[in-house]
Amino acid sequence: MKYISLLTGIVSVALTGASLVPSTLYGQEGPQTQSSDSVAKPKKPADTAPPPEEAPIPSEYKKPKEVPADTPTFRSNATTVNVDVSVLDNQNHFIPKLAPDKFRILEDGVPQQITQSNLSEAPMTICMLIEFSGRFQQFWSYGWYETLQASYGFLQTLKPDDNVAVVEYDLRDTILSDFSPDKSKAEQAMAMLRIPGFSESNVFDALTDMADRMSGIEGRKAILLIGTGLDTFSKITFDTARKSLQESGVPIYTISVLQIARMMMESRGGMGAQIQNMDFLQADNEMKTFSKETGGLSFFPRFTGEYPQVFHQIEQALREQYSFAYHPTNVARDGKFRHIKVELVNPSTNEPLRIVNEKGKPVKYQIIAKAGYKAPREVD
Repeated sequence: MKYISLLTGIVSVALTGASLVPSTLYGQEGPQTQSSDSVAKPKKPADTAPPPEEAPIPSEYKKPKEVPADTPTFRSNATTVNVDVSVLDNQNHFIPKLAPDKFRILEDGVPQQITQSNLSEAPMTICMLIEFSGRFQQFWSYGWYETLQASYGFLQTLKPDDNVAVVEYDLRDTILSDFSPDKSKAEQAMAMLRIPGFSESNVFDALTDMADRMSGIEGRKAILLIGTGLDTFSKITFDTARKSLQESGVPIYTISVLQIARMMMESRGGMGAQIQNMDFLQADNEMKTFSKETGGLSFFPRFTGEYPQVFHQIEQALREQYSFAYHPTNVARDGKFRHIKVELVNPSTNEPLRIVNEKGKPVKYQIIAKAGYKAPREVD
C-alpha cells in the first residue's frame, strides 16, 4: 500500500507539472527569408494504424555478433550525416520557428551545405536506464523514493506511439522490459525493483552497452539515465566510455538522484564527507560530459518538487528538435572521428544570431547537438 500511495502522488504531480511552463514568443534580428510554414509539420497518423499493442517493436535488444575490427561502425548512409538540434533559452525552454538559413553546421571547422531540414514531433524510442544499487543503503528509503518518482513521472510524459524499454544496472545491466509502446510493461518492470542485491554501480558498462544496442535503431532515440552517476566496478574507463558514446549517435539525458545523501554528507563535515563529496562532484562532471557530447541534457534536482519541470524539459528537448542532413565535404573513408559544431548566425552579416523575447530583450540560448560522428572506413 505504501508504494501504491507514492505512485498515485507521483502521477498526479507529473501530470500537473507540465502545464506550468509558460509559452514564450521570440523574435530574431536580420531578414526572415523563411517562415515557419516552410518547416515540415507532423503528419496526422493514418486511421488504419495498428493499436499500440500491435505496433512493431524497433529493437529486440539482441547483442550484436562479433565483427572484424575494421568493419565500419557508421550505420547510416556513408555520404549523409544527420544532426538533430535543440535550441533552448536560459530556462531550458525550446525556441521554435527558427528558419533553416539561420543554422550553420561545421565539420572539423569547415562549413557544410545543409541539404535537408525539418521540424516535427516525431515518435521517440527511449531506454530508461535505472541505477539499482545499495551502495548508499543508509539513504536508500529516501533515495529509492526519488528514483521511483523520477522513473514513473517520466513515463507520464510519453505519448502512445513512443517506444520505451526499462533496464536496471548494478554489477551488470539487466533488461526488465524490451522496447514497446505499451507503457504498462514498463510500469510492471519497475515494480520488480524492491531491494538492491549489490552495492556496485557500473554505469560506464551499462551506458555503453545500451548505446551500442540502440545505435542501429532508426528515428529519434535517446537514453534516459536515472541514478547517482557514480561508477565503482566497470570493466571500461571513463575515457573509453566517453569515446564509445560519442560514436554511438545516441543522445544521453541524465537525472541525478539521491541528492539527500549529498546534503547529509555536507552537513556532517569532516575528512570522510570531503572525500565523498569529491566522488559526487566527479560523478556530476561525468554525467554532464556524457550528455553534452552526445546532444543530451543533465539535471541535478535537489528536491522532489523539481521533477515535473525536469520531465517536461526532457520531453520537450527530445520531441521538439530541428533535424538537418548534409553531405560532408571530407569524403575520406578513414574511420576517424569528425567533430560537429552547430551555430546560429544572421545570414546577412554572418554574425551570431541575436534572439529577443516579446519585450525586445536579448535572450541567452544554448545549442544542443551531438559532438560528432565516426566516419566510415574503407574495407579492403
